[in-house]
Amino acid sequence: MNIVYLLIWWAFGWPFANHLSIGPDSLDAKPHRYLYVAVPGIRNYLEYGGHGILVYDIDKGHKFVKRISTQGMGLDGKPANVKGIAVSLATQCVYVTTIHSLQCIQLQTEKILWEKPFAKGCDRLSISPDGKEIYVPSFEQEDWYVLDAVTGDLKHTVSPNSGAHNTIYGLNGKEVYLEGLRSPYLTVVNASDPTQSRKVGPFANSIRPFTVNGKQTRVYVNINDFLGFEVGDLVHGNKMYAIKVNGFEKGPVKRHGCPSHGIGLTPDETELWLSDAFNQQMHIFKLNGDTPPVQTQSIALRDQPGWITFTRTGDYAYPATGEVIDVKTKKILLTLQDEHGIPVQSEKMVEIDFTGKMATSSADQFGIGRLTQ
Repeated sequence: MNIVYLLIWWAFGWPFANHLSIGPDSLDAKPHRYLYVAVPGIRNYLEYGGHGILVYDIDKGHKFVKRISTQGMGLDGKPANVKGIAVSLATQCVYVTTIHSLQCIQLQTEKILWEKPFAKGCDRLSISPDGKEIYVPSFEQEDWYVLDAVTGDLKHTVSPNSGAHNTIYGLNGKEVYLEGLRSPYLTVVNASDPTQSRKVGPFANSIRPFTVNGKQTRVYVNINDFLGFEVGDLVHGNKMYAIKVNGFEKGPVKRHGCPSHGIGLTPDETELWLSDAFNQQMHIFKLNGDTPPVQTQSIALRDQPGWITFTRTGDYAYPATGEVIDVKTKKILLTLQDEHGIPVQSEKMVEIDFTGKMATSSADQFGIGRLTQ
């Protein structure tokens, strides 16, 4: 335990370690999985779980554990839309963006260490694999902010001028993927030199949610006005093909203005799961190397989905509508509820695993592939 304490102190040169509340059994206990759900995670609608971070015990049937208080208030004094959630094992913090600010919440004490407002707002963030750097998009404007994960201080600004929206930091730590909702191109930034970037595309329309495989050779994108997805080659920078959903027609949607808003890979990269808002479905496609994905089945949901993510091992799937789905059987096991029995929905949730009191692994708010070799 002293080694972990000293490593945190050495890595950041800042008395962050004083905030930790770690028991002596932390490195010996069996890892335990929890789901952290940030709300309001459907716009600013408090009826889907209120305000804060709701914690569920994955290994005990997704039993509700507690609510962690957060800030992130709007100009009207009410809770603002949550835009993203991410974890740093290095800092032992969970980070939450709203349309106005970024919050850093220490996992052991559950205290808010700091909140940084941004004049241009915030959207869906991503953290480097080593946990030391954060990419925060401005709210649908030109900039991404590159921040120090400990202090929140600005290191760089990257400005593709694409309508900053969604962000994925590649698992190899070498590239960061930036999606702007006003561009048919995906921007790929060199993590070691943010002044260097390249484009992937063009896709048939502006990109919305997207995901990448573990080797960072393929990107799967939702685009405007298309019930389906397109696939891009991250190595050569071109679009490969488009996959349309069969057996369903697109129609009006309540949010996002996009027929398919939400796309994810199972961690083993055998399946792609795709949101369909109008039909209230999650469509599943089989992946097989470089051949086009094949649609296999659909799962009816209780509302219009706007996101999908998975546990780190891929045993459970979490659409934004709040169902917990067994990935192997494709059966809905339960729906998330808060401490008052109110159904919970959120597009911003992530698994965090604890060994004793120490967070030792985590999943991602995006359904990213995890096959790195």
